[in-house]
Amino acid sequence: MSTTTPSSSSPQSARYSRGKIFAWTLFDFANTAYSVIIVTVIYSTYFTSQVAGGDESLWGLTVSLSMILAAVIAPPLGAAADYSSNKKRFLLLFTLVSILSTALLFFVQPGMIVLGMVLFIIANVGFEGGIVFYDAFLPGITSRRSYGRVSGYGFAMGYLGALAVLLVVSLMLPDALDPDYFFYIRLSFVIAAAFFLVFSIPMFIWVPEPVSVKEKPRDVIRIGFQQSARTFRALFIERKHPSIARFLIAFFIYNDAILTIIAFAAIFAKDILHMTDRETIAFFAIVQTSAVIGSFLFGFLTDKIGPKKTISITLLIWLSITVGAYFVTTVAAFYVVALGAGAAIGSSQSASRSLMALLTPREREAEFFGFYDGLCGKASAVVGPFVYGVIARLTNQRLAVLCFSLFFLAGLILLQGVAEPERKTTTAS
Repeated sequence: MSTTTPSSSSPQSARYSRGKIFAWTLFDFANTAYSVIIVTVIYSTYFTSQVAGGDESLWGLTVSLSMILAAVIAPPLGAAADYSSNKKRFLLLFTLVSILSTALLFFVQPGMIVLGMVLFIIANVGFEGGIVFYDAFLPGITSRRSYGRVSGYGFAMGYLGALAVLLVVSLMLPDALDPDYFFYIRLSFVIAAAFFLVFSIPMFIWVPEPVSVKEKPRDVIRIGFQQSARTFRALFIERKHPSIARFLIAFFIYNDAILTIIAFAAIFAKDILHMTDRETIAFFAIVQTSAVIGSFLFGFLTDKIGPKKTISITLLIWLSITVGAYFVTTVAAFYVVALGAGAAIGSSQSASRSLMALLTPREREAEFFGFYDGLCGKASAVVGPFVYGVIARLTNQRLAVLCFSLFFLAGLILLQGVAEPERKTTTAS
């Protein structure tokens, strides 16, 4: 019978329940503790100043190696997850690897360069690899018309998580002159790992594995590599999905600029505006706060006008930010630029994830998100910092920031050629 019954409608309503969406967003809340403490604020400076003796190039090399590895393995693993119907199992594996390696960073002492590099690379590959599978859950927990809003919730929760863990660590840290200061610095790595572990648990308990209709092959990893190669060929050589290919190229360009600005914001603040460590922590707290607001507001805007128009608006904001950073001369003015950057960070990434979810064919979410998060997301984190470093060395950091306005402009132009799919939910017959 084609008549809809309570039993037939309840699975869909349960699948789109607020509880499952909240559990999904809590994973963003959890893993941002890793990114803000390890990648952005504390371990990066600890490794550079204490472990590597001030050699910043070693930190750049470590980050680049980890992102290259994550970019290479993400597409085939995404395809493998699609075929094996084990997105959650893959996500759990990568998450535990990241958490364990992050906790082990506590044992990295001054001079332990190799250990510090290896543990970070493993932790970052686990973190970045897990995002591929996490993002692929989005189409299964909400309707197409709500991708923007729910994606925005996730990013907003992530920034709230960053604020929470920064508050915990800042309250824990003693005065910089305290003889045990660096013990507490290393203890913050364990706190980040514990935060990641505890708040990721709801994702694995309450968010169900998406149903797959694909027949499970015997060797999913080999199939994953083969499917990944076929997908690359279909996207960028045969152009079977022109809008996806065009969007991925645009995303690679403008996300490259976004990730680079995030990576060098603290360095810019210290070198150009001579901000102290405490001022830098306060600066990041303000950025996270504006990012929470931006993620919520632009999430609703995405559902109103569509992700393509929303991304276009955020790229225009980024253009103004790069120009503003070039002319900024005071800390107060830099805070104004930071507020705009914070709002644009979450909104541009959230809307991009929503557009990718709309463009992606069903049953190939992890595979296509492997290219989105891996090849185009993570690989861009290798190119941008290198370009920034070269320009800054040849000229200055102000001009280096300004040059990235060209990246945003190029991404904006390419984006206009993407055909946005219909967002209305189809009614079951």
